[in-house]
Amino acid sequence: QVQLVESGGGLVQAGGSLRLSCAASGRSFSSYAWFRQAPGKDREFVGAISWSGGRTYYADFVKGRFTISRGNAKITVYLQMNSLKPEDTAVYYCAASSRSLATREESGYNYWGQGTQVTVSS
Repeated sequence: QVQLVESGGGLVQAGGSLRLSCAASGRSFSSYAWFRQAPGKDREFVGAISWSGGRTYYADFVKGRFTISRGNAKITVYLQMNSLKPEDTAVYYCAASSRSLATREESGYNYWGQGTQVTVSS
């Protein structure tokens, strides 16, 4: 059974940092992405990574604050979040695809995790 499991969410004060992890089981993937959904809002793209070459893509609102990196054996990715703001509060989802080129579009990913809550207090 293929699964994506996120971890690392929690409560942090504004200006703090969190590191989210996404671990795949059952198979590996060629591209991964992070999305987030705040209460009452649509899910939005945060960032993505193409495994081959490690090219990364970010939403404008996280550039310079968040970093996506690869772990081992194409089954783990991380989202390092620094300088967190209250507006970063959301459920963060990991998504994965067999496509070699990462995309910003939700439709480009056919596997999704259950999400991990990130809450940033002011």
